[in-house]
Amino acid sequence: MAFHSACINFAETLIRSAMLEIKNLHASVEGKEILRGINLTVNPGEVHALMGPNGSGKSTLSNVLVGNPLYTVTEGTVSFNGKDLLAMPAEDRSHEGLFMSFQQPVEIPGVSMNNFMRAAINAKRKYQGLPPISGGDFLKLVKEKREFVGLDASFTRRGVNEGFSGGEKKRNEIFQMAMLEPLLTILDETDSGLDVDALRTVADGFNRLRTPLTSAICITHYQRMLDYLQPDIVHVMLQGRIVMTGGAELAKRIESEGFDWLREEAEER
Repeated sequence: MAFHSACINFAETLIRSAMLEIKNLHASVEGKEILRGINLTVNPGEVHALMGPNGSGKSTLSNVLVGNPLYTVTEGTVSFNGKDLLAMPAEDRSHEGLFMSFQQPVEIPGVSMNNFMRAAINAKRKYQGLPPISGGDFLKLVKEKREFVGLDASFTRRGVNEGFSGGEKKRNEIFQMAMLEPLLTILDETDSGLDVDALRTVADGFNRLRTPLTSAICITHYQRMLDYLQPDIVHVMLQGRIVMTGGAELAKRIESEGFDWLREEAEER
């Protein structure tokens, strides 16, 4: 009974504490400043939408968070579950529970999804001080998660994303997310290039994986993605800053009116 109560208290503590805290984040690429003071807090269980015109810094923010070495942080702090995220190498950020679904997932010919995922899971287990997963347990996990996201068995035997359509690549990334069980998922324009059916499949897979302890940042241009994900909070970026935060009504206004009215309000400030 005491152990059960301790587990409940620990879970409640996680829910109350901020998962991701970004304060005054500035970042540049090739000497050009892109992020100019980002402030953002994501709590456990929240889904945040990040919108903005091309070049506003949305993808730069996601690349900075996952540790892309092409981007240089010049000022500010990022805390992930109380730890200094910026001090971690990219692989440790992943092991701590950060996952990004790329706008254009890469192909890795000759490396099967099974081998790729087993290596990724064992790397995370090693980081956590756990022994490698057994072959039997791994195959059971693959079958469970594959069926969970509606991925055909043949896909896990093929090279990573090799010959996959755009929708298949995105669904494959949801499968990877299901296997790794991240705490914070960044969906970087996952809806790019998807037809309505593929978008619904990817969004449904993501929604089925949501828990009160997991969070997400969804970068998108389109209201249709948000209709499926139903984010808790919507942010709009312009020129490297978050200039407005609101609810679903903000995304709907952007869908109907574009970003010009926001630019005008930002200039007035």
